[in-house]
Amino acid sequence: MRPEDFDFIAKMLKDRSGLVISRDKAYLLESRLTPVARKRGLKGLDDLVASLRTAGEELLREVTEAMTTNESFFFRDIKPFDQFKAMVLPQLLANRAQKKSFRIWSAASSSGQEAYSLAMILKEEGAKLAGWKIEIVGTDISTEMLEKAKAGLYSQFEVQRGLPIQYLVKYFKKTNEMWQIDSSIRAMVQFREYNLLHDLKTLGQFDVVFCRNVLIYFDQPTKSRVLENVAKIMPDDGLLYLGGAETVLGISDKFKPVPEQRGIYSVTRAGAAAPAMASTAAPSAASSFGLKR
Repeated sequence: MRPEDFDFIAKMLKDRSGLVISRDKAYLLESRLTPVARKRGLKGLDDLVASLRTAGEELLREVTEAMTTNESFFFRDIKPFDQFKAMVLPQLLANRAQKKSFRIWSAASSSGQEAYSLAMILKEEGAKLAGWKIEIVGTDISTEMLEKAKAGLYSQFEVQRGLPIQYLVKYFKKTNEMWQIDSSIRAMVQFREYNLLHDLKTLGQFDVVFCRNVLIYFDQPTKSRVLENVAKIMPDDGLLYLGGAETVLGISDKFKPVPEQRGIYSVTRAGAAAPAMASTAAPSAASSFGLKR
């Protein structure tokens, strides 16, 4: 690929999605965009770039989605879900006891596994949540991923990655070669198309935000801007989840790490009280989900 073509695509992707592609990642462009070129009947990436220079929204969106679609799986990295069940959820129930409602946002939700993992945890706590209004909102830039998430259809490979067997038996039904998550779980999650670079206020306020493994694709100014905007739609005692390789340190002063809880950050603003989370470690994946070690 010619340097000027690479620069054109890189700028387009950053402007539209915040994704930063360096020259050493040129192989990603080839692996993800060559199928797009074939689908369009084009000879290769050179022709695709030429088309992009005069393209309408449809092709620009297709290329952006091809580059920003990321892998997801149920109960990814398990620890965040252990923390949510053992510490964050009890805190929400205590702090929201008066209004009996809270909202959770799964940002860059991809094909929906993170949002549905949270929904299954909440479903298991049904007795404690009787009479509560709980919203889980999953957003993504990819309409293709959002349609997959809404359908709740997953392959054998996808349900084998991180999903406890008892949840598979309890909440999924075999449909031909696929597994479909129960309608009661699907009804707990709203999926919407949304770009993290846009104004987030129209999404409303969220008590807990999962924005895991997203910031790693942005440059420093974009990370800072996204974190600032996320903080604006969270209450003083709101909690933010980031991925294991992500941090707010040196990037934003809108959040600070929750002591002894890796990957969880509390809102930093005048008058905001630090969350009173339990200091004990979250139970292991085995104990949380009834699995044998």
